[in-house]
Amino acid sequence: MGAVLVGCSAGSGSGSAPPAPAAPKPGKPPAEKVRKAPTVAPGPGGLTPVFERAAKRAEKTVALTFDADMTAGQGPRAARDEHFDNPALIASLRRLRVPSTIFMTGRWADQYPDQAKALGGDPLFEIANHSYSHYAFTSSCYGLPVVDRSAMRADVDRAFAAFRKAGVRHVVPYFRFPGGCYDDEALRAIAPTKVTAVQWDVVSGDAFATDADAVAEQVLAGVRPGSLVVMHCTRSAAPVTEPAVRRIVPELRRRGYRLVKVSDLMR
Repeated sequence: MGAVLVGCSAGSGSGSAPPAPAAPKPGKPPAEKVRKAPTVAPGPGGLTPVFERAAKRAEKTVALTFDADMTAGQGPRAARDEHFDNPALIASLRRLRVPSTIFMTGRWADQYPDQAKALGGDPLFEIANHSYSHYAFTSSCYGLPVVDRSAMRADVDRAFAAFRKAGVRHVVPYFRFPGGCYDDEALRAIAPTKVTAVQWDVVSGDAFATDADAVAEQVLAGVRPGSLVVMHCTRSAAPVTEPAVRRIVPELRRRGYRLVKVSDLMR
């Protein structure tokens, strides 16, 4: 599994949000916190199945995925014009005709319902669940506040409810853990929601990055047939994603790759 980056910033669940943590350095999450289970078969012992990459795939396909992050406590920051959306990125994905999977938090859908509805109504995109709160589902996950075990299922369900409220269509039963952090208890807790947890094998490094070329080079160096790339759809914490995508997409196509949604990788 590739390195895991926290999606954007870790905000408080109530009151004013604390400052965002420093950008984590690329690296795997602690081994004891992550269960590697690259399968879409039913999880063992009632666990949620986990998908990371379409292994041993001969066809040159790659899925670019974008996390639309916003914690449950960041509403005041959005009200002060901190941008957790990225319309320029979405416009470029449309112009370049890039099928994409957007892992959206319920809080993001609440903040930007018109954009959420537009994304969910565009067949170019599919919308997946990134929790409601963007709080961690394990302890020690890059400084994110932690969801209580008893509330994990409700947090996932609440995100789906936020999508319905915003009128989002093309919702797929996939889930991305905030920060990519999970363990067996978390997989068991969300199993009743019937989602497949989706990780990645290529980390873009776009979170908190300032050099679009460096992000593009990291993606292009890591992609293999069947790869799943994690990127972000949040201007405030990933400001160079859009120019990076404008370089990544044409080069991948020049190399013979077909860009697909996560649902296509799982077929």
